[in-house]
Formats: sequence, C-alpha cells, structure tokens
Amino acid sequence: MREVIFLEYSIGEFSRLTNVGIHTLRYYEHEKLIEPKRNSANRRRYSDEDLAWIAFIRRLKDTGMPIKKIQQYAQLRAKGSRTLAKRMKMLSAHRETLSGQIQTLQEHLARLNEKISFYRREIQRMEK
Repeated sequence: MREVIFLEYSIGEFSRLTNVGIHTLRYYEHEKLIEPKRNSANRRRYSDEDLAWIAFIRRLKDTGMPIKKIQQYAQLRAKGSRTLAKRMKMLSAHRETLSGQIQTLQEHLARLNEKISFYRREIQRMEK
C-alpha cells in the first residue's frame, strides 16, 4: 500500500510558490476566498489543494470576475458538491461575458489592423 504524503506550506513558502504576496494572501483570507488550516501554534498551513485553488482564483481575477463574484463562488465551493450546478451556472455566465469581451476586442483589433494597413500602403505610395 502506497503512503500518501500531504505537503504543507507556510505563508512565506506559499507566497513564493504562487507568486501572490503575503498581504494579498491575508486579504484573500479576510475576504473568505481562501481558508488555510492552522497548526498547533496557530500558524497558517497551506496545502497542495490550496495551490490549485489560488491558481483558479487568480484565473478568475485575470478574466475580470469581480471579487464579490469570486466570494460567492468560494462560498458555494465551501458547501461542497451539492452546489456544483450553481457553480457551473456562475462559470457559464462568466464565460458568456468573456466571449462578448473577446468578440469586442477582436473587432477593435480588426479596425486597428485596417488602419495600420492603410498607413503602410500610404507610406509605400509616398516613397515611390
């Protein structure tokens, strides 16, 4: 039988591993986004599961999800698998928002490319 090893990280180690500042980690804890376990000396102890969770929080932030929505998601996550449908609905709605933003950005990019092409043609015409 294989023994499972659970790694734990101090807040400093966790900060280095995730590239998230200690103050930000404490803020996330204050906002109930992450709830690290505590050791017998009441020091925060982060796990590999926390590593995956913080990466997901960062992805949600990077995609523009507001902290309040991430908090709602975190609260649902804390309640376990009975909230899977609600979490999926939240992520689906966020995906729709992102898709709209991407489409808008693609339209802006196309207009910029058109303008750059115009300038390129004009410059080449003037050089002849």
